[in-house]
Amino acid sequence: MTALELDHSMMQRALELAARGLYSTQPNPRVGCVIAEADKIVGEGWHMKAGEPHAEVHALRKAGDQARGATAYVTLEPCSHVGRTPPCADALIHAGIVRVVYAMKDPNPLVNGTGLAKLQTAGIQVSGPILESAAQDLNAGFIKRMASGLPLVRIKMGMSLDGRTALANGISQWITCEASRNDVQHWRARSSAILTGIGTILADDPSLTVRSNTIDTQGRQPLRVICDSHLRTPPTAKVVGSAGTTIYTTASPRHCGMADVIQVGADTQGKLDLELVLRELAMLGCNEVLVEAGATLAGALIERGLVDELLLYVAPVLLGPQARPLLDLPLLSHMSERVEMQLLETQQFGSDVRLRYRVINEF
Repeated sequence: MTALELDHSMMQRALELAARGLYSTQPNPRVGCVIAEADKIVGEGWHMKAGEPHAEVHALRKAGDQARGATAYVTLEPCSHVGRTPPCADALIHAGIVRVVYAMKDPNPLVNGTGLAKLQTAGIQVSGPILESAAQDLNAGFIKRMASGLPLVRIKMGMSLDGRTALANGISQWITCEASRNDVQHWRARSSAILTGIGTILADDPSLTVRSNTIDTQGRQPLRVICDSHLRTPPTAKVVGSAGTTIYTTASPRHCGMADVIQVGADTQGKLDLELVLRELAMLGCNEVLVEAGATLAGALIERGLVDELLLYVAPVLLGPQARPLLDLPLLSHMSERVEMQLLETQQFGSDVRLRYRVINEF
């Protein structure tokens, strides 16, 4: 095995470790670390939960004295600032690490190159980026929040082959199969918040919680967020029956179950300012937002250029032209106005197919 092949192999292992924090590190990034002497791993770890030790610290503890003279493979540039935990760059220096290989720089302005510079100043050899694309995919929401002040927004919808989400009378349970619904729980678990509209609350009375017993979220539930311009959410709704729900409205706030009610301004169309809502969520540390809503809110988010991905579960059924459409979008006059997508992945769940798209342009 060449030196480059060894680096790739070790970094691949570090990425596998980082993915173990997929559901639990919010609002922090998912990070893995491997400590190795040549091709022998002497310590490894991953960041498990915000406020707890970072990946490098876990790996160094397992390596013990064997860390001296070893190489550290880290999926994200070691931090150089004091947050809830001490700087990981300092820990690597003090442990006697002689080389650090990183997958990507940290987009956090508090770090962003300073961690690597600190290592180099201490005489540690720094190499990278390696497997950068994979590391970026793992933390796409964190990267976007750091770069733009907005979370990554992913719309989840179940639909028929003819692009319908419910019958004309509103009945939608169940278009998709049980395997698809179970898969949705994983997307909920990895999300910082689940966003819905008042129409969905009134029609379906959802709980919007992670229900699978097979997903270890370290006790974390995503924030539940309701866009409700006129504050019509019933105080008896399931989603406001426990803490962790926020309602954004343009109306005067009032008590509504255990939810936090926040008044925000309207946009130029006189509707709830959805970008402002998302910026508020980003300020709360939300990296990924999963939208589970009807055609109106989903269409409004796409129309305003606020959506990054579509997660579509397609069932092998036809509901006909009178059934409800996937999205409410404005009338287009020219093909140049169309919204284009890039297919990221296709996977089958039971009788359904899940299509994951990236939005590559907007209105």
